[in-house]
Amino acid sequence: MTTITKLLIANRGEIARRIIRTAHDMGIATVAVYAEPDANAPFVTEAGEAYALPGRSATDTYLNADRVLEIARRAGADAVHPGYGFLSENAGFARAVTAAGLTWVGPPPAAIDAMGDKLAAKELAARVGVPTLPSGDVDQADSIGFPLLVKAAAGGGGKGMRVVDTPSELAEAAAAARREALASFGDERVFLERWLTNPRHIEIQVLGDLHGNLVHLGERECSIQRRHQKVIEEAPSPAVGPELRQRMGEAALSLARAMNYHSAGTVEFLLDGEEFWFLEVNTRLQVEHPVTEEITGLDLVREQLRIAEDQLLGYSQPDVTLNGHAVEVRLYAEDPEREFLPATGALTAWSPATSPAVRYDSGVEAGSVVGTDFDPMLAKVIAHAPTRREAALKLALALERAAIGGVVTNRDFLVATLRHPAFLDGDTTTDFIARHKPARRHRPSQEALHSAAVAAALRSQADNRARARVLTTIASGWRNSVMPPQQLRFEVGDDEDELTVAYKRQRDGSFEVEVDGSPATARLVGQDGSKVDLELAGRRLVLDVRRDNDTWLVHGPAGAVELTELPRFPVRHVEGPAGGLHAPMPGKVLSTRVQVGDRVTAGQLMVILEAMKMEHHITAPEDGVVVELRVSEGDQVDNGALLLVLESEPGATTAK
Repeated sequence: MTTITKLLIANRGEIARRIIRTAHDMGIATVAVYAEPDANAPFVTEAGEAYALPGRSATDTYLNADRVLEIARRAGADAVHPGYGFLSENAGFARAVTAAGLTWVGPPPAAIDAMGDKLAAKELAARVGVPTLPSGDVDQADSIGFPLLVKAAAGGGGKGMRVVDTPSELAEAAAAARREALASFGDERVFLERWLTNPRHIEIQVLGDLHGNLVHLGERECSIQRRHQKVIEEAPSPAVGPELRQRMGEAALSLARAMNYHSAGTVEFLLDGEEFWFLEVNTRLQVEHPVTEEITGLDLVREQLRIAEDQLLGYSQPDVTLNGHAVEVRLYAEDPEREFLPATGALTAWSPATSPAVRYDSGVEAGSVVGTDFDPMLAKVIAHAPTRREAALKLALALERAAIGGVVTNRDFLVATLRHPAFLDGDTTTDFIARHKPARRHRPSQEALHSAAVAAALRSQADNRARARVLTTIASGWRNSVMPPQQLRFEVGDDEDELTVAYKRQRDGSFEVEVDGSPATARLVGQDGSKVDLELAGRRLVLDVRRDNDTWLVHGPAGAVELTELPRFPVRHVEGPAGGLHAPMPGKVLSTRVQVGDRVTAGQLMVILEAMKMEHHITAPEDGVVVELRVSEGDQVDNGALLLVLESEPGATTAK
């Protein structure tokens, strides 16, 4: 039997931290590798030791198999865990690990080879009797039928995928999918597959040891998706009963047996009613594995390590029981109001709520910088409860109460989805977002805005008093003359709405305040770090109040409010050129499709940006003429950079 004593984790972020945690619990020392942008990431210091990977891009760092193995040898590691993504489904890397005399924590390379090619995987599924959707090459679109999906033959995670509704869209969609697949997986092959408009995305977790023992751990549902990427997952599925679970589980195990599979793996299906079709096999740990852990009580990373050591599973299918319900969300740095474009910046606040207690698998901490080099996922947040409804509502409240600031996130969208009546009723097909349109941003009530503004104003007053070097015994806000109230002006979020707070301290220590003319009495009951204990108009609440330069982030019982403190005197604002189109995010100019002087129509593609291995299309908002082109292919641009200037033509119609 093999004994793992020192484990190198060939990954980053939250999954590296996740593996480190279990390895240390098992008494296994750990080694981390990191790219330059991750030098200050938590996983680097949480591992027993860490080694830099020269370069910034994924190709130069986490995908550099030779360098990773060189570090493993130097560190004296005797095993390698690849996590997910990067090298996790690279059969060549798995073979190189074992050839170097190290233990590979994952499935056999032959299984990775077989399932890494989605076309070969579909052929195997058909041979063992698992239903599959019609598919074929790009020139077989008519026989497959529209709508269809252009899909990367390698990789996953929603990369290299495009839905095509009509034949005229196919060429551009296939070209874009090829570029994205090549950037993400180093393989530009794509194929076509029949597109189902509103199925459920169901996956079966399988686990097998080196002695031929195989079990499945029930199903997960991952139907809430944007850009073909999962954002909410749960286990079990509200649409799967015992009989269907048994049929899908047996189908998954038949595929696993055909591959002589061991370690953790996932067989994915599309489900419509009681019918299901094979989608793909992921020969690795899945991002959403925590929901399975929560309902089965198994630590899947521990199981992977035990299997790699040639230990027996120690249980059979009848021993696997499902307890309660678990829901997971992927908390991303992205802007739902801008079609979920990734966001960048520094996390000025990162304090998960302590009540209700939920699980955070995160890759960040306060001060972490979110850049464009890697995936913008900040954390997976998981709630487990006796019922599905309780798990969803518990998770929504925990997200709402977390103090997160400095970077735009999808938190509000996740909370709105979890509380949506259709979600709570289990109406969770893959078109959920388009069909039900959950709110993409939290709109605080007037009461919440007023509380936040007063808390920020009084906290500012108290901080100023604490920094004073003279008259230090005088209470905050006290004046010994008849003077008008002090005032602070705030801008609310990015709505350009303003709030004015006027306040004056009374002899009893309370404050007479006015918020946009609404009078009230306020009292700063106490202050402990960022916590402000405030009583306003007879209502007492504890708010988390943090300041970053002129930005105030106030977290209360109904979510977050962001306020920008406005200067006492107006600042002259210089407008950019009329008709200017700006970069929605930092990235690389992949292609320019227009030249100066070109006439364009509303919706026409003009520039393609690439960031975080995904393409973002800049299209004409209206008919017009390109009068300036400020970028060219290969340029790196910052968020908000001017890309081109479009001059409207008479009678132009703005694209919707």
